[in-house]
Amino acid sequence: MKKITLLFLLLNIYFADAQEKLTSSKCVIHFEASVPFFEAVEAKNDAVNCILIPEKSQITFVAIIKKFQFKRDLMKEHFNANYMESDRYSKATFKGIIEKFDMKDINEIEKDYQIKGKIEIHGESKAIMVSAKIKRVKDGVQINSHFTLNSDDFKIEIPSIVIAKVSKLVNTELECLLQ
Repeated sequence: MKKITLLFLLLNIYFADAQEKLTSSKCVIHFEASVPFFEAVEAKNDAVNCILIPEKSQITFVAIIKKFQFKRDLMKEHFNANYMESDRYSKATFKGIIEKFDMKDINEIEKDYQIKGKIEIHGESKAIMVSAKIKRVKDGVQINSHFTLNSDDFKIEIPSIVIAKVSKLVNTELECLLQ
């Protein structure tokens, strides 16, 4: 009987600890840096990792740069080699705090939150604040955000030969389902 009680207590401790964070390895980042009248410059990465620690309102995202997919292979090649230097800067990260976040307030009604943190891309860090919509869904907690990044903030150089075809302002969309 003592062994069963001990096993029960250990399982409860394990599951209590496991519930302290929500995670996903399938968040999606989509970006678009197109200029009117030229070919669309856009990509999608659907293997972004995220960890949310509700108790601390902390959220972290990690995106492997080489996992961004483009419609054209040549665009992906230029993105990785010339712009992002992904062999040298292999990932982009964001670590932040969701302001005024309390897991008890999360339900099926989407609520607006501000997330303040630091994003690191191409070896450069920048403090940012983005808006996000958060709600509870059948399978967990859903987070959606739309924001704009400036390639100059991360010292990403756009070659002069294509400067008119690629926007320095990068419209970014994030969709994440945490479980």
